Amino acid sequence: MNILYCGDNKVKDGLLISILSLLKNVNAPLHVYVITATITTEEKQYQPITTETIQVISDLMQQKNRRNQITKIDVTELLKRDFPTQNLATIFTPGCMLRLFADEVPEIPDKILYLDTDVVCRKDFTRFYDQDMTDLELVGVLDHYGKWFFHQQLDKLDYLNSGVLLLNLNQIRQTQLFAKCRHLCQTKKMFMPDQTALNKFVQFRKIAPRRFNEQRRLHQNTVFQHFTTSFRLFPWIHTLTVKPWQVDRMHDELKLHEYDDILTEYLQLIPKL
Repeated sequence: MNILYCGDNKVKDGLLISILSLLKNVNAPLHVYVITATITTEEKQYQPITTETIQVISDLMQQKNRRNQITKIDVTELLKRDFPTQNLATIFTPGCMLRLFADEVPEIPDKILYLDTDVVCRKDFTRFYDQDMTDLELVGVLDHYGKWFFHQQLDKLDYLNSGVLLLNLNQIRQTQLFAKCRHLCQTKKMFMPDQTALNKFVQFRKIAPRRFNEQRRLHQNTVFQHFTTSFRLFPWIHTLTVKPWQVDRMHDELKLHEYDDILTEYLQLIPKL
């Protein structure tokens, strides 16, 4: 199975937790690809994921299965060519947009599962990964909130969350999906730039059941849980954002202990990062 993550060095905690969850639930060999870059804006500079972090994760993966691999790909030069000029000051870091360069990296295989680093795997997803992608650009799940407010077609829910995407890069190259998205991120300011662009330009997609990108609450059939920002009504209307690496908040605010074995291992590995 081929898995794709992206981001700068600040995503290393989420990257480690997400990969630990994959190792727990999947027996098939994994090849993880990590797209990273040095990103310089007027206000700050984002550093790439370090080789040391990748080595810690590589050792961990090899202990599970000698056929497991992890490959770091620095796309700094590609980023300079298609720099997302208009979307450097959103609440999301520019590193989120690095996934849009996957079609430009020859060593990344045509079929790959992209995961945000705040996604935790809970069950084996082999059947999801093995589905036929012929003529499809991607498979994704509806965005929990966005599906009600954003539509490409007015008569149905079709707005996808970009945190879990099964990609067919060969088809994406043919339709130039990512190229169109990169250009839009260069020229138009958007609230959720890469997700907005993907939903605008994708032509051939399949909508998967919610359990493959659960963005709200854990359910018995949840395969991937995505720790996004959610709205809470009590004791007042407010937003709540808790990430997997915020272990105490996972326990105290979400009352969630489902991943304690993974988080315990993560805490033990933190000094090595």
